[in-house]
Amino acid sequence: VPIGAGYGLIRVMMKLTGYSLPASSTPIYLNILKKHSIFSSNIFQRNPTKSRGPSTYTQRDQVLADAVMVVGQYLPPWFSIAPMMDWTDNHYRTLARLISKHAWLYTEMLAAETIVYQKDNLDRFLAYSPEQHPIVLQIGGNNLENLAKATELANPYHYDEINFNCGCPSPKVAGHGCFGARLMLDPKFVGEAMSVIAANTDVPVSVKCRIGVDDHDSYNELCDFIYKVSSLSPTRHFIIHSRKAMLNGISPAENRSVPPLKYEYFYGLLRDFPDLRFTINGGINCVDEVNAARRAGAHGVMVGRAAYHNPWQVLGHVDSVIYGAPSSGITRRQILEKYQVYGDSVLGKYGIKPHVRDVVKPLLHLFYSEPGNGLWKRKADAAFQNCKSIKSFFEETLVAIPDSVMDSPVAEPLSGRDDLFENIDSLLPTPYKLREQEVLYA
Repeated sequence: VPIGAGYGLIRVMMKLTGYSLPASSTPIYLNILKKHSIFSSNIFQRNPTKSRGPSTYTQRDQVLADAVMVVGQYLPPWFSIAPMMDWTDNHYRTLARLISKHAWLYTEMLAAETIVYQKDNLDRFLAYSPEQHPIVLQIGGNNLENLAKATELANPYHYDEINFNCGCPSPKVAGHGCFGARLMLDPKFVGEAMSVIAANTDVPVSVKCRIGVDDHDSYNELCDFIYKVSSLSPTRHFIIHSRKAMLNGISPAENRSVPPLKYEYFYGLLRDFPDLRFTINGGINCVDEVNAARRAGAHGVMVGRAAYHNPWQVLGHVDSVIYGAPSSGITRRQILEKYQVYGDSVLGKYGIKPHVRDVVKPLLHLFYSEPGNGLWKRKADAAFQNCKSIKSFFEETLVAIPDSVMDSPVAEPLSGRDDLFENIDSLLPTPYKLREQEVLYA
């Protein structure tokens, strides 16, 4: 199949799903030829004589996959990894991209004030490797001037979308900070904030929110929020965490499990706002359930902790099961080879940080439920005390993992819950009734 034919297929796929590639992307083939990787191809092996089966991922497949990884031209966000404070940092995103080429990555939330006050040190907060595209910057805040400045300062880093946090229930954010989920109580401000953000960037903007806050948790109140924000701003994409946030009395961890999931609210939004795009978030743990959500009508699906705690099993199937790409056949040994090069290149980049422990943190779940996982973690705890490089850390710890685990491609996808979206149409709330006072926001 010629490259041109593959590119034409990509155009057809994106047109059918409501996305398009601009005509200006014609020089895509030149961009492919110029593509370089920051990762070395050097291979470390405990047993260099071991034979490996041939990869099922051909050079042609690689070219076609790269064809959509040109800046600004990607497959739609059918699958994205949720922004998670202290977790979805540069290190985790590097690992995630090594496993999946097409998953959309989100930064952890950055307060607009942090970006503004650190304007002379922005690389530490905003820099990332080109391989991480498509990538979305999530910002938070409640000051319009700082949101405008932060967006402008982020422009040179060429994020693919700017997302505004209206869902974090942390007391530091929604309490003392007076933003995050608390902003759902002030949709007029959110609309103004989104207009300010959009006015200072050329990329799309989106909102991530809950289905409600405290006692403001009716379906009609959620619709009021969506209506007001989309009427007052260019926002056309909403990521909906299908639980309400409770700002008094429970912890952020409990806010991820105590309030019940109400997927019927999400699918009600799809019915009542057909001109907007909605991504569902909350309680979805594997690609089987991702596809179930999409079959039920979701435009996109965002997965959080499941993708962090079991990255190999979850992310390892995204490209093939969700995006229909050929399976890469990549192994965890090959991923760690590349990650070692990255890790040793960033150690101590900002003074004494990051430490070996910081860089290795996302890897600690790479062998989830595999033979040797417990011993690997115990060896890791000991190695953190004396290892000064990622290479030496691997030499001390990876002996715990059997070669059969290191050199096997990802196993079959985990089975999802069959009833997750069963009969969702019969559970939908009463259609949204636009109240007379809301017309003022149109």
